[in-house]
Amino acid sequence: MAVPEQGSPIKIHSYKHNGQLHRTWQETIILKATSTRVIGANDRTQVRESDGRDWITREPAICFFYSKYWFNVISMLRGDGIHYYCNISSPFVYESGAVKYIDYDLDIKVFPDMTYTLLDKDEYDLHRQQMNYPQVLDRILWNNVDHLIQMIHQRKGPFSFEHIERWYELFLTYRSY
Repeated sequence: MAVPEQGSPIKIHSYKHNGQLHRTWQETIILKATSTRVIGANDRTQVRESDGRDWITREPAICFFYSKYWFNVISMLRGDGIHYYCNISSPFVYESGAVKYIDYDLDIKVFPDMTYTLLDKDEYDLHRQQMNYPQVLDRILWNNVDHLIQMIHQRKGPFSFEHIERWYELFLTYRSY
């Protein structure tokens, strides 16, 4: 599998199960990329929604995409600590200069004290019926919710403050050029 080059800008494309483009982030700088994981960072980047609405992110974010897990993690660095937004999603693919994934609606919002909330279950249930998610996909997604919660409790990977701090420092070196 092709992977983006470290230090290069890419886009992020989020789709729905039916193939419809859901959301696009215009620029994310690659901090590390392998066939199993892509780590990128952005700050004040333009985001375009499927309805054409545009907005700008408010804070630096370190983004983690996986080829073996059905989720991605956005770590947002705010004044009161690191906030996390975890999307239950398909594993990523990289093509045409973009990291791409299918967003399956379920989200976990994690606060700086590592408490968390599962979001959008109603939206997930609606789309599961409308788009006929197979039962095996439903099981995969819920198993990945459980795995993600374990990572949160253990403060592994993106949920380690030191881990985020190290990636943010690297991002700052790329921004200084």
